Amino acid sequence: MPALDSYVTLGRSGLRVSPLTLGTMTFGEDWGWGADPETSHQLLSTYLDAGGNSIDTANIYTNGHSEKIVGDFLAARPGLRDRVVLGTKFFGNLHLGDPNGGGAGRKSLIEQCEQSLRRLQTDYVDLLWLHNWDRSTPIEETLRALDDLVRDGKVRYLGFSDVPAWVASEAQTIAHFRGWSPVVALQVEYSLLARTVEGAQIPMARAHGMGVMPWSPLKNGHLSGKYRRDRAVPEDSRRAGMVSGTSEAECAVVDEVDAVAAELGAAPAAVAIAWVMGRPGVASTLLGARTPKQLQANLTALDVTLDDVQRARLDAVSVPALEFPAQYLAHAPILQFAGATVDGVTHAANPPLAGSRTRY
Repeated sequence: MPALDSYVTLGRSGLRVSPLTLGTMTFGEDWGWGADPETSHQLLSTYLDAGGNSIDTANIYTNGHSEKIVGDFLAARPGLRDRVVLGTKFFGNLHLGDPNGGGAGRKSLIEQCEQSLRRLQTDYVDLLWLHNWDRSTPIEETLRALDDLVRDGKVRYLGFSDVPAWVASEAQTIAHFRGWSPVVALQVEYSLLARTVEGAQIPMARAHGMGVMPWSPLKNGHLSGKYRRDRAVPEDSRRAGMVSGTSEAECAVVDEVDAVAAELGAAPAAVAIAWVMGRPGVASTLLGARTPKQLQANLTALDVTLDDVQRARLDAVSVPALEFPAQYLAHAPILQFAGATVDGVTHAANPPLAGSRTRY
């Protein structure tokens, strides 16, 4: 597996990022379970000292405190800001009762960007992400306002997070034909317990030149090694006192991750993260942690190499049920080539369809 300083190009762009990105949703205590500023700074130091260069935050994370913590850290280290890839997200409304405080309209997104720059104590962000789909704002308005921010030098690249595939596809097509700044990356939930993005989002991202940045590769901790059948959530989890409530199918995935981890002498969390890192279309995977120890443990995913058999086992036990027509289209080559050899692959002849009649 690559090291943190074996950088990858993010989508169809010239931006290079580490294969693991440090997520900062856990920075700040406003949500009741995050890391205090001192611990958050330790997390940043641990990640950057290991060779990482990609930091991800959002205006709404701990009500803006996460951005402030990151900004304070960078401001105290002259010269560091320009050496990291700093990304933040807009959409969340931090102003109760203000209908223009959030969303993706021109007024709101420009103001959100300005406030993020203030908290981050920087003149620009490398990546500005649309955090969600604003159903009430025309996508053209959002794209043009974002392009203006790029032209003004306040933003370098654009990303979409947690939006339907058809929205991202439409946006990329419009941006292309109007000469606006393209979307270079897509954030989606992706793990061995959440693979439905393989049906539409990931194929769309690959077709449109968007690098995929998965979040929650441990599925909220369920693949961290802490969860077992019929066991309460550990005391150090933010879900302490709850029962995991995982299904039999999910438990089977956890069991297989544990088995592969035992074979490799690795932590289950490292195996789960390594699986995500090796998936088609994935550029950089988001890691979240509340303590330096957790972060260091997750970074050991860089040392895990899954062989073809182990990867196939994990693939098989976690195979997702995809929406139509993804699974139907998987059989298209058989129907199309009917016994012919195409691109070096020999395809079986089509089975006769019940009740069908050949027409000459």
